[in-house]
Amino acid sequence: MTNAVKISVRNLVEYVFRSGSIETGFRTSRAMNEGTRIHQLIQKSYRDQDQKEVFVEAEIPYEDFVVRVDGRCDGLLKDEESVTIDEIKSTVHLLDDVQEDTHPVHWAQAIFYGYIYAGDHNLTKVTIQLTYIQVKTMEQKQFRRVMTYEEMETFVYGVIEEYASFLRVKIKHKQKRNKTSKTLAFPFETYREGQRKLAGAVYKTIDDKKTLFASASTGIGKTISTIFPAVKAIGEGKLEKLFYLTAKTITRTAAEEAFQLLIDHGLDIKVLTITAKDKICFQEETICTSEKCPFAEGFYDRLNGAVIDILEQEKMIGRSVIEHYARKHRVCPFEFSLELAYAVDAVICDYNYIFDPRVSLKRLMEDQKKKTTILVDEAHNLVDRAREMYSAAINKSNFLQLKREFKNNRLATEAKAINDHLLQVKKSEEYLRKGLDEELVELLESFIMEAEIELLKLENELLLETYFAAQTFVKIAKLYNEQFLTYVDIHKSEVRMKLFCLDPSEQILKMGKGFRARVFFSATLIPADYYKDLLGGQSADYVISIPSPFVRENTEVIIQALSTRYRDREKTMEPMIHFFKDVIDKKDGNFLIFFPSYQYMRNAYEQFTESYPNVSTIIQDVGMAETEREDFLAEFKSDRAERLVGFVVLGGIFSEGVDLKGDRLQGVIVVGVGMPQIGLERNIIKDYFQSVGKNGFDYAYVYPGMNKVLQAGGRLIRSDSDTGVIALIDDRFLQMKYQALLPYEWQHYRVGCDA
Repeated sequence: MTNAVKISVRNLVEYVFRSGSIETGFRTSRAMNEGTRIHQLIQKSYRDQDQKEVFVEAEIPYEDFVVRVDGRCDGLLKDEESVTIDEIKSTVHLLDDVQEDTHPVHWAQAIFYGYIYAGDHNLTKVTIQLTYIQVKTMEQKQFRRVMTYEEMETFVYGVIEEYASFLRVKIKHKQKRNKTSKTLAFPFETYREGQRKLAGAVYKTIDDKKTLFASASTGIGKTISTIFPAVKAIGEGKLEKLFYLTAKTITRTAAEEAFQLLIDHGLDIKVLTITAKDKICFQEETICTSEKCPFAEGFYDRLNGAVIDILEQEKMIGRSVIEHYARKHRVCPFEFSLELAYAVDAVICDYNYIFDPRVSLKRLMEDQKKKTTILVDEAHNLVDRAREMYSAAINKSNFLQLKREFKNNRLATEAKAINDHLLQVKKSEEYLRKGLDEELVELLESFIMEAEIELLKLENELLLETYFAAQTFVKIAKLYNEQFLTYVDIHKSEVRMKLFCLDPSEQILKMGKGFRARVFFSATLIPADYYKDLLGGQSADYVISIPSPFVRENTEVIIQALSTRYRDREKTMEPMIHFFKDVIDKKDGNFLIFFPSYQYMRNAYEQFTESYPNVSTIIQDVGMAETEREDFLAEFKSDRAERLVGFVVLGGIFSEGVDLKGDRLQGVIVVGVGMPQIGLERNIIKDYFQSVGKNGFDYAYVYPGMNKVLQAGGRLIRSDSDTGVIALIDDRFLQMKYQALLPYEWQHYRVGCDA
């Protein structure tokens, strides 16, 4: 049987010819960003008979498989008796540093294009030309080689042979994966009520190449119900890859457990979990230079061997596994995991690897996307996370400091121009703008060019930080539309300008395009229209809502009509503390009490422990490390001699993804309606949505707040045997607006608590 593998020419030659160390974080990104503009400038100089952006493709047989390659050559230059393949490359380096053999990968790419074109047009030889352009000076340098068809063919098959060791591993695994996923059965004897419906909806969404918004109550088993049908779709040939996107470490663990369960039931699959760079880096400081990090030195020389080794040996590739093989092959664990993301079948990672334009996995080509689905867990979190991804800010003080540090230097001139511009902005007192400051963007682009030149010469932390901020600002500026607003924040001599994304829907939709299917799911996509609207939903998208499979009488719901508004907190503190005691006395076992802020929580904790010193308590601390969080949750044992009452922050690390099953948790008390703190950005959001015909206050404050309340309450009932108490403290819970946002399982509430 002949196996076919499709890959772009660029990705193929980069796999074979990459070598050396990981470059510093900025790499040659500016040159990459400038690439399109510079290519177009060069292509404008072509003659009438010349062609640009010529698409080429070929099927190259090798042993028992066929490699399908394609790409676009920048220029096809035609003379009477010859054809020249022109490959254009922009660079921030001085052209004196670029010699004919400096970049073998560039020759390889152009030779592939020449081979394919010559084969299609029966040419016996072509000229291969590399054109380098310095992005600052626009100076050009060219190298040429005349190659026969036979020479190019020999070269191409040599590259394929190098790639073949990886292909053999990949093809052998793919056969096992497809066979085992096709025969895989659901890993439990029966489906929970609603679980089959969710799994069926996910499979249909993949089959129909659609987008699904699924609201499925806590405890239904959403993780396995989304992963299982996606894996089955792989066996049916509908998918090649899936991404399971999460916002928090604890939900990533649930996904890992679901995949491990399927592996235990016979599935052969490669699953990667990407850990954040600052967590997995072996060094004290994450500086990716050969001088600072031995795992960066010669990284690419050892990378291919590391990839093949781990793929041959492992199925579940989590943090500890990555670290083991990274040390074994002496490669950077983070860059290693990014490389593996293109080779495995399933990737568990943060939202930003798909949706953030600054860090997304850009080598995932359109053809690959067509056979890839994204499963977005706890999708309600993506709204505010996306606002962060598509926003950017710069500070005047950074440029002022750089002007002083780099005296009599072109970088100082560029930094001064930005500093002066922001001073003028300050004087104008125009602090809210609907439009983009185009002049500032141009100044930042010039600064970026000079910064890259300096960063090639020296290490400077402030320059690197400012460079990244400027790059991000320019990148976000390219996305700027009517869903953005520019605002200026003044504090003494500091001027901070921010491009603020008000509505991320268009950007989420754009970044998710090309994938075969997208599934957004959560227990709390309430109200559905709000989340569908802000997550880039379209009229033709599928929407499903699955109620809790558990008897709602298992939960006693109480609403206590005390005001938790800031102005009333002092006078309602004492009755609230007594209410806590009344509620926890109703049922044996452990409780969690959620508060809208750390200060409110601490005040209540002090008064509660003073009033009831015999009750065992524990309180959340600011910035808890992962081990501290685990230790905190471990205290909630079902067999404790005395109950434990935990004081935690609403919307914080213990509000979502925490799974205290069985008797580990018997009650949840939520203080307040979760409303975000009133502030400039929230009010800007409110005004924007009001201006486009929505209820601005609800969009900015009510809906995000109630989501936190629903998530906190969801910590209680995690299985059909769980029972307990949910108490909501705030008189606003009795208003119609908030009543409409309560799930069906909570609508049998009663008001007040009998002592």
